[in-house]
Amino acid sequence: MIVAGLDIGSLTIKTLILEDGKIKSFTIIPTGADVNKLTRDCLEMTLKKSGDNFKNLSSIVATGYGRINIPFSDKSITEITCHALGANWLNPKTRTVIDIGGQDSKVISIDKNGRVVDFIMNDKCAAGTGRFLEVMAQALGIKTEELGEKSLQSRRKIKISSMCTVFAESEVISLIAEGQGKEDIIRGLHEAISNRICSMANRLRLENIITLTGGVAKNIGMVRALKKRLKAKIYVPEEPQIVGALGAAIAANKISDK
Repeated sequence: MIVAGLDIGSLTIKTLILEDGKIKSFTIIPTGADVNKLTRDCLEMTLKKSGDNFKNLSSIVATGYGRINIPFSDKSITEITCHALGANWLNPKTRTVIDIGGQDSKVISIDKNGRVVDFIMNDKCAAGTGRFLEVMAQALGIKTEELGEKSLQSRRKIKISSMCTVFAESEVISLIAEGQGKEDIIRGLHEAISNRICSMANRLRLENIITLTGGVAKNIGMVRALKKRLKAKIYVPEEPQIVGALGAAIAANKISDK
């Protein structure tokens, strides 16, 4: 049985092919204006990698903020449900999922079967998200992917007082003007985000093991800051950006089984 999971996020589109319960291929591309076309193109790339085509697919499930705009999917499911399913599939011991996406962040409590028990979500502003870090990287004059390694070089603690993207950018620019090291500023940003995530997590029943998903999970400095703040074991999947698409594919598999 071959199924597809689509995760249409604010910054990236992820498509994944699952065959008989095993990941066969996946693709990640930037999100653009024509979400429908880009998602179809992304899925075609993924199918080409696996040597399949649309006719081979038993079911397609879409998730993410753009899920309702995909006419060729059989069903759309919330990213909360899909991240829970995907995290459970990757690590059955997971009881808490922290997803830091492009425009929002979520903390999800799940049971042993990957079902959502409770969740809390920050979707009112970009504070503590991938977009937040992108803006800060631009202000610092470095690439977003450099943030993690550079923060590990920090030798001095700096507190970032604002989590509003606009105000935090101004604060970063002021710190640079004062001659503060970029490494220390980045560490301060990571710690500020981890404090925000921890505040969210504390409103739920936080349990080990925690699985970290989303593009920000690739940032080693952010992972370290979260481990220190949460005082917990954090599992980072080999490719943390595809967890939502994986969950969608798992849901598609269940639909096909019926």
